[in-house]
Amino acid sequence: MRTGLTKQEKTTDIWFDEKDPLIHIRTHNTALKKRLLAYSRRYPSICQQTDADPETGCMEFDIEKGRFSFRLTAPYSEERRRAASKAAKAAASNLARSMV
Repeated sequence: MRTGLTKQEKTTDIWFDEKDPLIHIRTHNTALKKRLLAYSRRYPSICQQTDADPETGCMEFDIEKGRFSFRLTAPYSEERRRAASKAAKAAASNLARSMV
């Protein structure tokens, strides 16, 4: 969708405080919008779409605290990176052979 916004202007804002039981999410990110929209339709008592701007492609949601999480992952070690690369190359090689 063309919105006239630059990628830098297409932000995701997530805010909450210690008092409010809800997390407020405002996003232009298509994957996150789809996930939140599906979740809000499946669990309307936990997550609601509160606003949408079709002109900019932005959507806003409120979701109960405890239902939205941030996952922090440690960086791969050089050894793990090499092993993953080797496995991916082997899988790609096997895929190419199966197509012939």
